Amino acid sequence: MRSGCDLRIPAENGMRHYSPYEIIKGNPAKGLVLLADHAMNRLPPEYDRLGLPEGAFERHIAYDIGIEPLTRQLSAALDAPAVLGCFSRLLIDPNRGEDDPTLIMKISDGAIVPGNHPIAEEEWQRRLNRFHRPYHQAVSQTIAEVAATGGRAPLVISLHSFTPAWKGVARPWHAAVLWDNDPRAVFPLIERLEAAGDIVVGNNEPYDGALRGDTMYRHCMAPGIPHALIEVRQDLIADDAGVAAWTERLAPILAALNAMPALHAYKRHPSRTGAYQDGDEEERLP
Repeated sequence: MRSGCDLRIPAENGMRHYSPYEIIKGNPAKGLVLLADHAMNRLPPEYDRLGLPEGAFERHIAYDIGIEPLTRQLSAALDAPAVLGCFSRLLIDPNRGEDDPTLIMKISDGAIVPGNHPIAEEEWQRRLNRFHRPYHQAVSQTIAEVAATGGRAPLVISLHSFTPAWKGVARPWHAAVLWDNDPRAVFPLIERLEAAGDIVVGNNEPYDGALRGDTMYRHCMAPGIPHALIEVRQDLIADDAGVAAWTERLAPILAALNAMPALHAYKRHPSRTGAYQDGDEEERLP
């Protein structure tokens, strides 16, 4: 399995592409896995920015600003394996189920995406096969390796960022914890984030964490793996100083959570999105 975002790897049939994921090696015995679905804003050259101006790829519509360096620094600080998505979510969103209508966006925050509309079924399947599915295979393999090494469930933390304002309304939260219906990692995480008293923490705000088929549903909710999704406001991690400050804030909190035996046990919780179906379970329960 490739572990780097290589822009020079030749594809089959003469097409150029790069690896859709990067795996950062860590110590799997630690029992912790970091994920960054929207780490990067890259596209293979043949997609030519999907018809959008270059500036669109510096916006949140293309990736989660600040999350790549934050994930790299947390991985190093915690010696934890991490999986990063290497393609822009404008191409296809790895944090959506394959049957989600927002998997390939035609319009994103007011920006029409010419390369996504109209889109042929053949191209839809090509993006699934070249980007979405390999990324999730990398996530599955990394989680399985960590579980096998420690002989216990890993703790999985997914990292994202959100905009300081939406539709002209400022967002008061500095960070947020999103979740579906498994509170095991969520409650101690929120408690520790709030303990310093200097930040406002959203509990399923500004988004609800229950999304059928998304990364946490697929890799954690369905197989019963303890997890949480952390969102950090983008303006707080938009530069090196901000990333360093949030690494310093989050690393000891995640280390403390990872030391909790209760966060290394398999237990499936019912999803607020509805009953599980055959095939939902990505990593198998032991």
